[in-house]
Amino acid sequence: MIRRISSAGLYEQKAGYCRAVVAQGMVHVSGTTAQGEEIPTDVVAQCQSALETIGNALAQAGSGFDQVIRVTDMLPDRRDFPLCWPLLAQTFGDNPPAATMIECGLIDPRYRIEIEVTALVSR
Repeated sequence: MIRRISSAGLYEQKAGYCRAVVAQGMVHVSGTTAQGEEIPTDVVAQCQSALETIGNALAQAGSGFDQVIRVTDMLPDRRDFPLCWPLLAQTFGDNPPAATMIECGLIDPRYRIEIEVTALVSR
Protein backbone atom coordinates (compact mmCIF):
# COMPACT_ATOMS: atom_id res chain seq x y z
CA MET A 1 0.00 0.00 0.00
CA ILE A 2 1.23 3.48 -0.89
CA ARG A 3 0.05 6.62 0.90
CA ARG A 4 0.72 10.10 -0.39
CA ILE A 5 0.95 13.18 1.84
CA SER A 6 0.47 16.68 0.47
CA SER A 7 1.41 19.92 2.17
CA ALA A 8 -0.21 22.05 -0.57
CA GLY A 9 3.20 23.57 -1.27
CA LEU A 10 3.61 26.00 -4.13
CA TYR A 11 5.25 23.56 -6.52
CA GLU A 12 3.46 20.31 -5.63
CA GLN A 13 0.62 20.73 -8.11
CA LYS A 14 2.71 22.66 -10.65
CA ALA A 15 5.44 20.02 -10.84
CA GLY A 16 3.29 16.96 -10.14
CA TYR A 17 4.66 15.60 -6.88
CA CYS A 18 3.62 15.32 -3.25
CA ARG A 19 5.43 16.25 -0.05
CA ALA A 20 5.91 12.66 1.04
CA VAL A 21 5.19 9.08 0.04
CA VAL A 22 4.78 6.30 2.58
CA ALA A 23 5.53 2.81 1.27
CA GLN A 24 6.90 -0.45 2.66
CA GLY A 25 7.57 0.91 6.13
CA MET A 26 9.40 4.02 4.94
CA VAL A 27 8.52 7.64 4.31
CA HIS A 28 10.27 9.53 1.53
CA VAL A 29 9.96 13.30 1.98
CA SER A 30 10.50 15.37 -1.15
CA GLY A 31 13.04 18.14 -1.31
CA THR A 32 11.62 20.90 0.88
CA THR A 33 12.43 24.61 0.90
CA ALA A 34 11.19 27.44 3.11
CA GLN A 35 7.40 27.73 2.94
CA GLY A 36 5.01 30.65 3.16
CA GLU A 37 4.22 33.90 1.46
CA GLU A 38 7.37 35.61 2.74
CA ILE A 39 10.54 33.62 2.10
CA PRO A 40 13.16 34.58 4.71
CA THR A 41 16.48 35.75 3.29
CA ASP A 42 18.46 34.13 6.12
CA VAL A 43 19.62 30.56 5.38
CA VAL A 44 19.05 29.42 8.98
CA ALA A 45 15.47 30.75 8.97
CA GLN A 46 14.92 28.95 5.65
CA CYS A 47 16.38 25.76 7.13
CA GLN A 48 14.02 26.06 10.13
CA SER A 49 11.01 26.58 7.85
CA ALA A 50 11.93 23.56 5.72
CA LEU A 51 12.45 21.40 8.82
CA GLU A 52 9.03 22.41 10.19
CA THR A 53 7.37 21.32 6.94
CA ILE A 54 9.36 18.08 6.95
CA GLY A 55 8.46 17.46 10.60
CA ASN A 56 4.77 17.86 9.78
CA ALA A 57 5.03 15.39 6.89
CA LEU A 58 6.90 12.90 9.07
CA ALA A 59 4.25 13.18 11.80
CA GLN A 60 1.45 12.60 9.29
CA ALA A 61 3.32 9.52 8.10
CA GLY A 62 3.69 8.14 11.63
CA SER A 63 7.37 8.96 11.92
CA GLY A 64 9.65 11.67 13.29
CA PHE A 65 13.15 13.09 13.08
CA ASP A 66 14.37 10.30 15.37
CA GLN A 67 13.48 7.83 12.60
CA VAL A 68 15.26 9.65 9.76
CA ILE A 69 17.90 7.41 8.20
CA ARG A 70 19.03 9.64 5.32
CA VAL A 71 19.12 13.40 4.74
CA THR A 72 20.24 15.34 1.68
CA ASP A 73 20.90 19.05 2.01
CA MET A 74 21.09 21.06 -1.21
CA LEU A 75 22.43 24.60 -1.24
CA PRO A 76 23.36 27.02 -4.02
CA ASP A 77 26.34 28.16 -1.91
CA ARG A 78 28.11 25.51 0.16
CA ARG A 79 29.56 28.25 2.37
CA ASP A 80 26.07 28.68 3.89
CA PHE A 81 25.95 25.09 5.11
CA PRO A 82 27.98 25.49 8.35
CA LEU A 83 25.47 28.14 9.49
CA CYS A 84 22.79 25.42 9.50
CA TRP A 85 24.81 22.77 11.33
CA PRO A 86 23.70 23.72 14.87
CA LEU A 87 20.01 23.59 13.88
CA LEU A 88 20.43 20.30 12.03
CA ALA A 89 22.38 18.77 14.94
CA GLN A 90 19.66 19.91 17.37
CA THR A 91 16.90 18.54 15.12
CA PHE A 92 18.41 15.08 14.78
CA GLY A 93 19.83 14.98 18.30
CA ASP A 94 21.12 11.59 19.38
CA ASN A 95 19.81 9.95 16.18
CA PRO A 96 21.88 11.43 13.35
CA PRO A 97 21.12 10.10 9.87
CA ALA A 98 23.48 9.38 7.02
CA ALA A 99 23.90 12.69 5.20
CA THR A 100 24.94 14.26 1.93
CA MET A 101 25.34 17.94 1.04
CA ILE A 102 25.13 19.00 -2.60
CA GLU A 103 25.95 22.42 -4.00
CA CYS A 104 23.50 23.09 -6.82
CA GLY A 105 20.98 25.50 -8.28
CA LEU A 106 17.50 25.47 -6.73
CA ILE A 107 14.14 26.12 -8.40
CA ASP A 108 13.98 29.78 -7.29
CA PRO A 109 16.99 32.02 -6.62
CA ARG A 110 15.43 33.17 -3.31
CA TYR A 111 15.91 29.68 -1.84
CA ARG A 112 19.18 29.09 -0.01
CA ILE A 113 18.58 25.50 1.17
CA GLU A 114 16.45 22.50 0.20
CA ILE A 115 16.27 19.40 2.38
CA GLU A 116 14.96 15.89 1.65
CA VAL A 117 14.79 12.96 4.05
CA THR A 118 14.02 9.28 4.17
CA ALA A 119 12.72 7.83 7.43
CA LEU A 120 11.30 4.66 8.90
CA VAL A 121 7.63 4.59 9.82
CA SER A 122 7.47 3.49 13.43
CA ARG A 123 4.18 4.72 14.79
